Order: sequence, then C-alpha cells, then structure tokens
Amino acid sequence: MAEILVLVEQIDGDVKKVTLELLTLARTLGEPSAVWAGPGYSDTAKARLAEFGAAKVYVADSADIADYVVAPKAELLASLVAAKSPAAVLLAATAEGKEVAGRLAVKTDSGVITDAVGVGEGFVADQSIFGGGINVHSRVTKGTPIIAVRPNSTAPVAEAGAAVEEKVEVALSDAARGARVVERVKQEKGARPELTEAAIVVSGGRGVGSGENFAIIEKLADSLGAAVGASRAATDAGWYPHAFQVGQTGKTVSPQLYIAAGISGAIQHRAGMQTSKTIVVINKDPEAPIFEIADFGVVGDLHQVVPQLTEEIAKRK
Repeated sequence: MAEILVLVEQIDGDVKKVTLELLTLARTLGEPSAVWAGPGYSDTAKARLAEFGAAKVYVADSADIADYVVAPKAELLASLVAAKSPAAVLLAATAEGKEVAGRLAVKTDSGVITDAVGVGEGFVADQSIFGGGINVHSRVTKGTPIIAVRPNSTAPVAEAGAAVEEKVEVALSDAARGARVVERVKQEKGARPELTEAAIVVSGGRGVGSGENFAIIEKLADSLGAAVGASRAATDAGWYPHAFQVGQTGKTVSPQLYIAAGISGAIQHRAGMQTSKTIVVINKDPEAPIFEIADFGVVGDLHQVVPQLTEEIAKRK
C-alpha cells in the first residue's frame, strides 16, 4: 500500500485527538506513517499511535525543532518526502498546520489543499469555499498532495498498527532558524474541551445581551461536556474572549453538534462552523440567515429556551 505521512500534533508528549482522526483517514487511503517532530516522544505516545493504525513512526525528537517557529517541521517533512516518496502528506488544518503545509508545498514544488473536510479515492478533497457558500471537490495535480484537514472531520477509529520506529535526523537551514521561541507560558487548561477539537460546541452571539449572560451559554455547554464559542459581535463587544471566536476571522470548527444561540448567521460566522455535522439554532428572529443551514431550529428567546434545555438535559443524565 502507498505510504501516507501524517504529522503528529502533540502537547508535552500527549497525542492530540486530531492526529488520531488523521491516522484513521490515512488508513482509508494507504498505509499511515506518523511523523513525530520535537521532544516528548515516549512508549506511551508510540502505543497511542499504534492503537490507531500507524505502520511506522518517524521520530525526529531534536529540541531544535521545538525551539524554532514552524519552519523546522516543514524542513523535516520535506526531507521525508524526498527520501520516502509518500503518496500524500496529511496535516491538521490548525493555524500552525496550515503554515507548515504551505511551506512544505513550496519546498517540494507540490500542490496544497487546506481546510479539507474529507479526502476520498485519488486524494480528492472535499472543501467548503468562498466563506462557506460553495462546496467543491479539489485535487492536487502537481507533486505530492499536501492536504490539511479540519479537526473533527473524521471520527477516530482504533485499528492496531505496527508503529515501527525509525529515527530521523534533520539538519536545519539558517532560514529555519530565523525565528526562535524565547519563552513559553503554560495556559491553565479548564475542564472544557479545546474549541477546535470539541465534539460539541455551544456558541452565543449578539442575542446573549451581555458578558454576564454568557453564564447560561456556559451552563448549557457544561451540561453537554461541550466547548464554548462566540460570534464576532459578542467578542468585539467584550462579552467573551477573542480566543473563542468562531468564524472566518476566528476559529474554524466542525463538531458533531453545534448549537448557535442568539447568532444571526452572518457569512463570516457561517464560514467557521457550517461543516458541523448537526446544527441547532435558537433565535427569536425567524428570518435570521442562520436558519438556512440549521438541521433543527427553535424560534424563541434564548434566555428562556437555553435554561430550559439545560434543565432538561440535567434530568436525563
């Protein structure tokens, strides 16, 4: 089977869920080989990658890869593409993943596709483009297909792989050392899942009315084990931190369930969430554009509907 390189996303040696999704997707296209870039590799990490089908694990655990910004990972992947001639390279469509994909495409003289929500036979990718207005099928026609896939686009399914290790050395160029990481500040992780990886997202918009009122959005999210999101209008008003903005100029999410409360559905917001598997809308305006993409809609005041929904969920636990 053709080899598919998958760049591992990890934090302090802990393999992120999106990597398991990419390995699952890669198994449908060929033989997945995980690429570990930076320190933190361990037997636990190897076992996790093997659990989801990694046939090989290329380990480049040099601290230099983590000490410089983005470019070293692109150089590592470029050296593997040259040495192994894989059928494709899959990465997560995160901010960093998309930059690595772009740099890799330049280094290997290949085509690149970002924000794919699926990849099928012949490495044909499904994409939502023009602010989410059009769905298209795209295929790389030059070099090695480099495809960045949105988190939550594929459900991770375990299937044992050999995870044969191969150590990789990469000599970084001067250009790759151009931007050094001089300090890291560890952000305290809350109980809620990370927004871009969450299976369920509950977002509030202008209709929430104030920052204090976001408490009802948070309560609903917590009852579902969900992440909290917000529209640009809400974050611009200072009601919720910008780090939680969902939309074209914020974060792109593709959860199994997306609940939009008090969000009108401007194209900017829809571009960041409309590939969600199921969309539930709560809005008192029956003409709100977001109802056009809703699977289920409730026309009503969110300040009445959301607390009732939270209470009903609590009863059924």
